[in-house]
Amino acid sequence: KNLLIWNTVIWGGFLLGSFPFCYFIPKWIKGIDVISNSKDHNPGASNVFSLCGIFMGVICLFLDIAKGIITPYYIIYNHLEKSLLFSLVMIAPVLGHAVGMFLSFRGGKCIATTFGVMIALLPVSKIGLFLAVIYIILFGIIRVKPHRKCSIMTFSIFGTISPIILIYYNHYSFALGCMGISLIVLYKHIKFITLKIRTKRMRMRMKKVNLSKQVSFHKKRLSAVFKKT
Repeated sequence: KNLLIWNTVIWGGFLLGSFPFCYFIPKWIKGIDVISNSKDHNPGASNVFSLCGIFMGVICLFLDIAKGIITPYYIIYNHLEKSLLFSLVMIAPVLGHAVGMFLSFRGGKCIATTFGVMIALLPVSKIGLFLAVIYIILFGIIRVKPHRKCSIMTFSIFGTISPIILIYYNHYSFALGCMGISLIVLYKHIKFITLKIRTKRMRMRMKKVNLSKQVSFHKKRLSAVFKKT
């Protein structure tokens, strides 16, 4: 019976996390494709705010956060969070959001859903406040830019220090969950940056190829002119 509950909650959290509210709601209500019309092609709440306005942005942000709250809070409500399987419950909605099963495997950056998981933990652990403090310091006070760099720094710190704090207080499942979530978020952000660098390099190569073709074309024309003269 317990195994059935764990499987249902873990896979339920993954499927719920996979559902892209930030893509479908703007598409259904306003006919706006958030992925196609945004610079980073990310199905996230920040792009909904910029493309669809504050009201719809708040709705989508709330739903993305809720995806991270529901399944972990269910386990905490039933006092089962000390099991190591709870780490998978924490990770599942974030992984689902990252994978993006309903968007041809083009998932989001997982920030809002991660904070949803941290909110669910508040009755038993305040580790989410530590994540919020890191974000406030790096993004609000130091103002690390661009935002992806800020996220990479935030989750590098959180993924390294939070497990140490949680293990000290004997929250082993929370420690594993925070490590797993941090790795997923870091992977998504680093992957985007590497793809961006590759795209820039490919464009530079294409420019060089086109330039060399133009030079060779003009050389041929000049040589043909000289031959005529």
